[in-house]
Amino acid sequence: MQDDEQSSYHYQVMARAIEQVDGLGQHASLEDLARAMDMSPAHFQRVFSKWAGVSPKRFQQYLTLGYAKSLLKERFSTLETAQATGLSGTGRLHDLFLRWEAMSPGDYAKGGRGLVVYWGWFDSPFGPALVTGTERGICGIAFGAETGEEAAFQDLVSRWPNAEFVEDPIALRPWVQQAFGLHAGGDPVPIYLMGAPFQIKVWEALMRIPSGYVTSYSEIADSIGHPNAHRAVGTAVGRNPISFLIPCHRALRKSGGLGGYHWGLPVKRAILAWESARTNLPSGEAHSSGNQPKGDLFSS
Repeated sequence: MQDDEQSSYHYQVMARAIEQVDGLGQHASLEDLARAMDMSPAHFQRVFSKWAGVSPKRFQQYLTLGYAKSLLKERFSTLETAQATGLSGTGRLHDLFLRWEAMSPGDYAKGGRGLVVYWGWFDSPFGPALVTGTERGICGIAFGAETGEEAAFQDLVSRWPNAEFVEDPIALRPWVQQAFGLHAGGDPVPIYLMGAPFQIKVWEALMRIPSGYVTSYSEIADSIGHPNAHRAVGTAVGRNPISFLIPCHRALRKSGGLGGYHWGLPVKRAILAWESARTNLPSGEAHSSGNQPKGDLFSS
């Protein structure tokens, strides 16, 4: 299999693994899971461990139906505390540091008129990812594994009807590689937020949630000074144009339910489980060459 196909292949295997764990239960053996997916135990373990960074046995706890509730109970982060204590800077491996700026209200109202937006498809740990960006930074990330690539493309393009879209994955690739953790260090990933003032407040709050932690829609509403705006917050979370970097996947219902996800709940569950496994790895394990995902990220 070519390198540029591996990340999407691994995500497809993991999405099926999530479904199988749900059906077979937390105590299903490696052999049970491999058999359910028509793979040998050795091959399944290799693919699983490369994607997750840990063994299937250790990862299973993050894939059960109750793992979101456990996250909310054990790794719930109030946003004010996270900001005050610097908690958002404590994550290892995949806690991204961003440099961001917001489009002015006047420019936002123009619907992208006069703006050149570059775009390209890339393989990511969560299937095909459509990334868009301007000269100032990444302005969109969509995942097409569940919605389909055409629907994902139309979704992002429709947000800026007056912009000029130019396919240029080479221009975006350095930012994309940094965004998905393929290059350690370097400058922060630049992102260019395009939204109404209320939406940007919500997205800024999402960026304060550390990797491996979660929050609730009501907590976000409280943190931005609109405690009764739960429904509006949920809508703004769903309209987040820069998936993963602005971590809308870390917002759950108070009950511990996953809530919705614009690019499909299987993708949301996979991202949460992937982050949880890495956040809980012993020091050093996440960085070993045998466990860290390889650089299988190329324009498709």
